[in-house]
Amino acid sequence: MNNRPTVRRRGQGKGAFTIIEVLATLTLAAIVLPAVVSGVLLCLATAAHARQHAEAASLAQSKLAELVATGQIHDAELAGDFGPDRPEYQWSAELNDWEDTRLRQLDVSVTWIRRGQEYQVTLSTLVYTGVPND
Repeated sequence: MNNRPTVRRRGQGKGAFTIIEVLATLTLAAIVLPAVVSGVLLCLATAAHARQHAEAASLAQSKLAELVATGQIHDAELAGDFGPDRPEYQWSAELNDWEDTRLRQLDVSVTWIRRGQEYQVTLSTLVYTGVPND
């Protein structure tokens, strides 16, 4: 056992930070924080783009089903928008010949512009016309 008395120096044992520790922490935060914020913003932008892409695919599927169900595929006007609820999305449809002359391929495309760049989703289905194509 050690019988020597312990000597406490003045200032020891206080829980204060030194100026170097504070500066090191601030420097680390200044380096890391912009990278973290940039990563979060990138994630938010990617999520917004994915949401728009999924919404466009859903709108294209709805329009495709509507055109087939109502028989509007033979109309001359196969383009439009989705009304005031979704003005940023435009649609167009095209009916093309298929290998089997009694079938036609219906393509419905939905386009939208995001940050000055145009994006497009296209869905296709075969439609039975019953009569051979000429």
